Amino acid sequence: MVKHKAQLKKRGVDFKKIKRKIGKKLRPPKNTTNTELKSKAIILPEQSLASEKAGLAVSKRGFTLKELLQQTSHHNAKVRRDALVGIRDIFLNHPSELKMHKLRVIEKLRERMSDEDKVVHETLYQLLKTVIFPACKEGNQGTFISLMMAYVFNAMTHLTIDVRLMAFKTFDLVVQHYPVSFSMFAEKIIQHYKEILQKNQFNLHDKGKLKSVLAGLAYCLSLLPCNTTDNKSSTDNAVADRRILHAFESETHKDHSGFSSTEKELKSLLPILISGIQDFMPSCLAMETQSYDCVLSILKSIDLVVKFFVNGKGRSAKQLKVSLPSNGSDQVVLQKLLKKLFVLFPLNPTHQSSEKVENRLFKLNVIVSEIFFCLYDWSAPPSVFLDKFLVFIIDALSEKVVRSGRAFFQKHFLSLIPFIPKLVMQVDNAWKSHILQAFTEVFKKCDPESSMKLVCLSAVEEMLFLKTSWVSPNTSDSEIVDFQVSWIREIPLLLTLLGDKNPLATKDVLRLQLHLAQCGTHTQEVDNMQYTLREFYSTCPCDGDISYGPFMKLEREIQELSVCCLYYFSFMDPSLLQSVAGCCLSHDLDPSLLFRFLEVLNCAYRAGHIQITDYISFLITLLSRYQVSSESGSLDVEICVKSNSELFRSVTSAVCSCLHQIGDDHLVFKMLEGVVVDQISNKPPLENTCALLRMIITLDSNPTKHCEQSILKLGSVLTGYMIDVVSSLGKEDCGLSNGIHTSRSRYYILPCFRLFYRSEKILNHVLNVMSSFILGNDFPTFDGQNGHVVMIDHLNRITAVVGILLLMNEDAKVWQMLQCYKKETDSILQNILTVMSDGDNLRIEEKHRVQCSYDRLKRLCTL
Repeated sequence: MVKHKAQLKKRGVDFKKIKRKIGKKLRPPKNTTNTELKSKAIILPEQSLASEKAGLAVSKRGFTLKELLQQTSHHNAKVRRDALVGIRDIFLNHPSELKMHKLRVIEKLRERMSDEDKVVHETLYQLLKTVIFPACKEGNQGTFISLMMAYVFNAMTHLTIDVRLMAFKTFDLVVQHYPVSFSMFAEKIIQHYKEILQKNQFNLHDKGKLKSVLAGLAYCLSLLPCNTTDNKSSTDNAVADRRILHAFESETHKDHSGFSSTEKELKSLLPILISGIQDFMPSCLAMETQSYDCVLSILKSIDLVVKFFVNGKGRSAKQLKVSLPSNGSDQVVLQKLLKKLFVLFPLNPTHQSSEKVENRLFKLNVIVSEIFFCLYDWSAPPSVFLDKFLVFIIDALSEKVVRSGRAFFQKHFLSLIPFIPKLVMQVDNAWKSHILQAFTEVFKKCDPESSMKLVCLSAVEEMLFLKTSWVSPNTSDSEIVDFQVSWIREIPLLLTLLGDKNPLATKDVLRLQLHLAQCGTHTQEVDNMQYTLREFYSTCPCDGDISYGPFMKLEREIQELSVCCLYYFSFMDPSLLQSVAGCCLSHDLDPSLLFRFLEVLNCAYRAGHIQITDYISFLITLLSRYQVSSESGSLDVEICVKSNSELFRSVTSAVCSCLHQIGDDHLVFKMLEGVVVDQISNKPPLENTCALLRMIITLDSNPTKHCEQSILKLGSVLTGYMIDVVSSLGKEDCGLSNGIHTSRSRYYILPCFRLFYRSEKILNHVLNVMSSFILGNDFPTFDGQNGHVVMIDHLNRITAVVGILLLMNEDAKVWQMLQCYKKETDSILQNILTVMSDGDNLRIEEKHRVQCSYDRLKRLCTL
């Protein structure tokens, strides 16, 4: 039965429903727990993040080096790139950070070698190239290389091709900064290059990427030894670095051959390179730029490999030939491989070409020619190709295949010049004449300071001094000699043109001249050189001023080489001797070189290469014109002792020694007597007069050999000379000690005393001149020229004469001779009294000094 609604409403309610007004907050229940927390901020100073980095080097974004190195391993590529950029900022702004942490930095950055993000590994490459590698050249390179190479090799085997390419690019960077890294890992590196260049490993149509790989390979192969000298040094460096990196290995297991283990790898590399040439050649001839660059790098690599096998192993003949089981010797292997390349020569454009295209093909043809002639010199490849290469050589030397001018030709044809000497020995006479004619024209036309000139000069030397004759019986000797003469005539011209601009080139030219002169095969042409060489030493124009040539500005070693060349002229022309004398008179000439000139010329005279009159004239010129420097103009100032007067005295002694070696003293004296006396009569400076007097007394005898005319000239000149000596030494007598004063005065006066010993006539004439001089009767000798003393007042005249007589008193032999000339000495005393009696011309002080001089001389005469 259903209940009625009224009955339902009357029942009780369990929970009373309370109606809440909207907007009112409910009161919390009475049993609620208060969970509200209250706190206050605690301020601690120096706890900010910026304060923790104070004093540390940070990037532009505020990261330290430690933080950035950690970020290089972040999973986000953008973070890794930004970290590398930040590291670059720190190192550029704080270079010391790199020096302190370079090994730690390398250990961390090398992990990015295999990073698959292109932007990241490109950023890493730029960081290594511009910042890290240039700053890490100093220090232990072996440790640096060992840290890098393991990760570089790992990246070279990465599955991603871009990573592998960047690994080769990075390795190229390592080799450029640390060349020894290639010799340390040569075999392994070539293996990786072979793998990347295989067609099945790399898309050859992507030439832009392949270009950098081929360029890196060419650079690495350029480090292969191409001669025994380079091989030895490279091997030594490689072995030394291996010891640093692998010091724990036993010495008995070390490979000291350097690149010996790379031969097999290089042989297997050649077919790959030849195949690359064949693939790229069609597009290269069509002048596609990237194909041309690839072909250029491949040809350079082939050239370097061939040179390694021909010249670079640096081992014994037994080791030189490493045979393959099936293909035979190295020569046979290379000939078979390179035949495919020689068939393509010469490379010509497929259509009408521009100047730029022709220049590109010329460079390629030069490299192919270099490969051919290098192999031709070693193993004589099939002669079917020879004519093509000879035509190219002659046309190139004649500049028929180049439109860009001589500079371009000289730059790129340079490498083929060294092959010409041996080439002319092996080719037929018809080819030989054409090659020599074209070569001679190039040698004459190229710039003196250019590299082409030096290379041609080396080729000339080789063709002039070949051990085996390269003139065949059917060849005209006169034709070959004509070429040789034209080369020799260029040598002195080249010396003058080079000047002091290129000392190394000048040194090479002088060595060639010396070698040529020593051989004695072209004596006439060597003698003819000296007419051009005058400008190389010095010239003396009509005005008398010496104009010095390039010789004076060269280094000491080069000057010595030039001096040695003088000995080998079979007849030295007087004009060249005069030019050499001009150099000897220069104060800029090294003193040791001056004596070397004297030594070489003396040897040349004794060998009959210089006429006696020319040799004597040279010696007289040297002593009469050499300028002795003295800052004060006085002989006895202390600075004069330190001037070149001592050098000139040594030169005078050397010249006098040479005079004794000329021949009979009497004959030599008769030859130079008149010339020397005339030179003395011209009143040269005091030092030069003394030197000329010493020349005379060196060859003179007792009694004297002088003729009457010479005695009269010497008697007049000697008086003025001795007065100059006494006057000069007396001005600053207080500035020098008595010992120095006595030794120096004796040095100048002694030649006069020697003449007095041998000729009383000279002594008598000198005394008469001095007596007349006191009264003021001047002879032409006393004119004040060339630094000679001019005396006007009687006091100085009397003082000088008395000073001379006092010096004579110090020499016992001369004073004993004076006892026989009492009349002349009394005349001198009487003339002094005459001057004293004329009191109007003298002051009281001067009268006193004259009286003192008179008394001193009087006491000496009465002894």
